[in-house]
Amino acid sequence: METKTDHRFSDAEMEIARETDLPGLLESLGYHVHRIGNYHTTKEMDSLRIRNRRTWFRYSNKTGGDAITFLQRFCGKSFQEAVEYLLAYHGRSRNAPARPSPQARPKGERSLFMLPPVSADHRRVFAYLQKRGIAPQVIRAFLCAGLLYEDALHHNCVFVGRDAAGVPRFANQRGTYDLNRPGFKGDVAGSDKRIGFRLPSRPDLDWVLVFEAPIDLMSYLTLRRQVTSNAIALCGLYEGALDTYLRDNPAIQQIVLCLDADGPGQTATEQFQAKYEKLGCIVKIKKPPRGKDWNEYLRQRSQRKERGDACQEQSR
Repeated sequence: METKTDHRFSDAEMEIARETDLPGLLESLGYHVHRIGNYHTTKEMDSLRIRNRRTWFRYSNKTGGDAITFLQRFCGKSFQEAVEYLLAYHGRSRNAPARPSPQARPKGERSLFMLPPVSADHRRVFAYLQKRGIAPQVIRAFLCAGLLYEDALHHNCVFVGRDAAGVPRFANQRGTYDLNRPGFKGDVAGSDKRIGFRLPSRPDLDWVLVFEAPIDLMSYLTLRRQVTSNAIALCGLYEGALDTYLRDNPAIQQIVLCLDADGPGQTATEQFQAKYEKLGCIVKIKKPPRGKDWNEYLRQRSQRKERGDACQEQSR
């Protein structure tokens, strides 16, 4: 896969993208990079060779290139998406609107929606989500899809909600320091709650999974050992995002409610079931086998497995 040129990007922008430090980029995407002699490789793709920190070659399928082609081949991005991702990675996001000067807004008018600035890497977000039990391949898939990144100012997780056309309309932030105490969480100002956080819909599937939080959605995917589509997180218990998803994807017939197992979550489950069955949908309910939510269940399961492995080791 060769890197081409594009009149939409200046020569300076193309140089920035092409000269991206590949070991740093791959680490930000969650790969375990290490050096062997005069080249770098990764734990995940040991046939990969990165030389001079700028070019890569994978011997298993005889492909290679620069940072742009890496994102095209391994992250499923188009050429334009890859260049724009790399410019954002370098803090040079193009087409970003100028920040408006602070001024009073008319009552009832929603704030202008702007995504927080992107950090140079996503290491803290990656480490935080791994501590929450999320599988590296799930985290990496969300990063590559432009659904998740680390904000430059506060190092929060930013979960990006995109509309049916792929345009960001919503973002939910989660602090990366909340493992042992309540941490920051909240929607970015100006977010359209009717979009929520969603995965792209596959037209051949007639169902959708519904969660309260993006981390619960990621936990479920980790438990299933795969990254699927047709799933949304409401980022709360407002069903407006589900209503929009159903309008955007009229082929969906079945709704699988995977809300929290606590009081508010189950009350909402009953209300949603009555509402959507009345609209003609088939509604199924899936609760975590243990714990308050899917992430708590994932962590409990991981802890049980660790204790079981320790007991087996001691008995030898």
